[in-house]
Amino acid sequence: MGLSPQRTTERLAGLFDVHHQRLFRLALRLSADREEARDLVQEAFLRAARRPGAVPDGAEEAWLVRTLVNLCRDRYRRLGVRARAHESLRRNEETGHPEEAAVIRTTVRSALGRLAPRRRAVIVLHELDGLAVREVARLLGIGEVTVRWHLMAARRELARLLSETKEDRR
Repeated sequence: MGLSPQRTTERLAGLFDVHHQRLFRLALRLSADREEARDLVQEAFLRAARRPGAVPDGAEEAWLVRTLVNLCRDRYRRLGVRARAHESLRRNEETGHPEEAAVIRTTVRSALGRLAPRRRAVIVLHELDGLAVREVARLLGIGEVTVRWHLMAARRELARLLSETKEDRR
């Protein structure tokens, strides 16, 4: 049986009092600046608040540190994907027509927006963020087979939507 809301709040407040300075120092070393470090520490404690039962008794600091490190890793991965995408777009704009690159970006965004939310999440996490199927499954709380099924369906649907758009432009 879980703690009462009052006890949960007291436990989280105690965890914050005991561990926030150490987590902030770690976040400073892992991040680009103080604001990012504050955001990372805040997100680690928000995760603890959202799922207080996930924070194991006696290993609270280890859980918080692991959560903070995972948040940093995820942030760097996202930033890396964005940087690669921006670089790719920049190269396309330099070698091709900027208007054409803008039309392509808008068309792909529009097609992604027409996918069902689960399929959109799966395709974005796997194809754009570069996450493995196992990681996508973990993040979305679904099975790996389900992720693969959504990937297949989303790719098929995107191909159909993009080909329709291509036909419409002719």
